[in-house]
Amino acid sequence: MNVSGTVSIHGSADDPTTTVGTPVVFRLLECDHPTAGSSRHTLAGIDRVDIGRATPRSVQRVGGVLALGVEDKSMSSSHARLARDGRRWLLEDAGSRNGVVLNGERVENGALVDGDVFELGETLWLFRTGVPTTTTDLDDDTLPERLPGLRTFVPALAEAYEALAKIVGIGVPILLHAESGTGKELCAKAAHRLSGRTGAFVAVNCGALPPALATSELFGYRKGAFSGADEDRSGLVRGADKGTLFLDEIADLPLASQALLLRALQEREVTPLGATRPVPVDVQVIAASHRDLKQLVKQELFRHDLYARLAGYSARLLPLRERREDFGLLVKALLERAPRRATALSITAARTLLNYSWPLNVRELESCLTVAATLAEGGTIHRKHLPEDVLGVPMPADDDRPDRKVELIALLREHQGNISAIAKATGHSRVQLHRWLKRFDIDPDVYRNK
Repeated sequence: MNVSGTVSIHGSADDPTTTVGTPVVFRLLECDHPTAGSSRHTLAGIDRVDIGRATPRSVQRVGGVLALGVEDKSMSSSHARLARDGRRWLLEDAGSRNGVVLNGERVENGALVDGDVFELGETLWLFRTGVPTTTTDLDDDTLPERLPGLRTFVPALAEAYEALAKIVGIGVPILLHAESGTGKELCAKAAHRLSGRTGAFVAVNCGALPPALATSELFGYRKGAFSGADEDRSGLVRGADKGTLFLDEIADLPLASQALLLRALQEREVTPLGATRPVPVDVQVIAASHRDLKQLVKQELFRHDLYARLAGYSARLLPLRERREDFGLLVKALLERAPRRATALSITAARTLLNYSWPLNVRELESCLTVAATLAEGGTIHRKHLPEDVLGVPMPADDDRPDRKVELIALLREHQGNISAIAKATGHSRVQLHRWLKRFDIDPDVYRNK
């Protein structure tokens, strides 16, 4: 299974099963069974959730009660419950042997807010609110695929890929906005497979093309066109004829080559260097960039007419820090791909991975897990097996700094109460920010749209 991940699990205004803003609980990761997969359970029509140890795993809905059973030997048969209290949801210890941990702290009970992570035994859970979901219980093995091999629990990501699945068949150029390491090429390959085009998938890293050779590499050349041209070359664009041309980091393409690419897309033909006649070409173009192309157009660093031509349909791929719902899904897939598979993760190692911001996205997570599994020699991955960058997560030791509340309020005003934006700007996890909000009794809604 590929891991850049998408699947349509969202609803729409016309979908009668859709519940917008209903709380959702995710079984993110069973540390003793990291390849067991994840599950998502909506709380529509539910007043209480009972969670405990069970073999095999189980999901039961009876009236207003949802019972979730997990194969976790560290959990009690009746371990914890989530209870509706008006508009709030409370997490309560149900008399368990090993207790309940909420956002890294042992608790008897606590009110849940969006993004809270709680630990029951050796299993990580995530509580979310305010996202559209269907009323079904789903696990990662039963999620439908909108693009071949790609899965996600995140509604926004699912929407983007469902749209791509529809658009790719009509030949409109597609522009992907995404940070490095988010799986842009995996997405483009999946779209190519779905398109039914008979030609090849050709990936071009525009940032790796030497400026002096970009034109000849893209459009080809005739023998003798320049010194060293001792044979005819068709070029990368013609190599994708009847197929898909993926132009990664398109913002790095030299301006001269941008002009030629624009003409090739408009006329559907290319003229190799040294040739006198153009050659017809039929390609599906998917371009991608981590930079803001609109801003580059304003700065005259990217051609406005090429941007207009490429952005037939635009989509944004989410960075890993905005995909916490997919944490277990990705860990499962990456460990299954690792040369040396780990059999388990310690709860502290899993907590550390979940709270890290992953600036290099899925690519960084894959590298981290591959190395950690190798160091663990097929056993349990512990914190000592993780790289220093991951272990350097800001810890909550300075929670009680006198100016912390003042800082937080200033950030809420600056970002209009957007917790995700604050997390991105500061490097703190959403969980940590919510802990501070609760500690200082601050309501972020007060600062939204101000």
